[in-house]
Amino acid sequence: MRLLTAAVSSLWRSYATQTMGRPITKVPIPGVDHIIAVASGKGGVGKSTTAVNIAVALAGLNSSEGPRLKVGLLDADVYGPSIPQLMNLHGRPTTGKDRKMMPPESWGVKCMSMGFLMEEDAPAVWRGPMVMSALDSFMTKVSWAPLDILVIDMPPGTGDAQISIGQRLTLSGAVIVSTPQDVALIDARRGANMFRKIKVPLLGIVENMSHYQCPACGHREHIFGHEGALRTAETMKMDVLGQVPLQLAIRETSDAGTPIVAHQPDSPAAQAYQHISSLIYEKLQRTPTQLQPPLLGHASGIVV
Repeated sequence: MRLLTAAVSSLWRSYATQTMGRPITKVPIPGVDHIIAVASGKGGVGKSTTAVNIAVALAGLNSSEGPRLKVGLLDADVYGPSIPQLMNLHGRPTTGKDRKMMPPESWGVKCMSMGFLMEEDAPAVWRGPMVMSALDSFMTKVSWAPLDILVIDMPPGTGDAQISIGQRLTLSGAVIVSTPQDVALIDARRGANMFRKIKVPLLGIVENMSHYQCPACGHREHIFGHEGALRTAETMKMDVLGQVPLQLAIRETSDAGTPIVAHQPDSPAAQAYQHISSLIYEKLQRTPTQLQPPLLGHASGIVV
């Protein structure tokens, strides 16, 4: 066991030696006030659905100056882009006079995804450098401005793409999405510690699929565990932004490309997303030092 631990530590030191000395160039996105990442340590927890509904809910809020917020949504999951389906957008984006791609708009949100540039069932058989090149294009060669908030639907995990996005963009904060299940929460903690390690403020955690409520009798069943995200948030000194129920309408509206916050705004799930989005916007008005608690947990395996 000691030999295995030493080998892993050696690999991390080697990776650090190769990357720590490289200058990190921040990629500005002119005309975008805030950029937030919606992330998860693993797939299958409803991250993309959460990102979509947060973006649409934010677009329905009024800014501090009065008019509705201008919101964008960047699908950074190159290998599994789902924003075209979730937002009912199809076809290639057009190009403006400045030769930048014009992000198509749905439900008041400007969107960009690799799914617009490839066939629906075609895999992105790409290595890391090609993925980062594509993401750089989405950051610099898309006509995003003007935006109050750009929401990034991050790829699952804590690999090169996630670290590079966190380092190259000036993120105002990150939202962690998890189910209450212990297996999901382990990876959620890893994701949270990754953002803390690269000094990105954590806006909080969203407990998705928190419970199922029978539409006939009202009985609640905690299928994936009870309040696991709340215990994790307390341990890691994070805020709980909200608990989203496991609701059939979320799946139905997502498959139809009609986000539930727009299609069924009075439903329990939509109200949860609206509450989460209001808290996010309120937190974005604070300074970064007010949002960034100290690094906690076993984060020594994260090297940038």
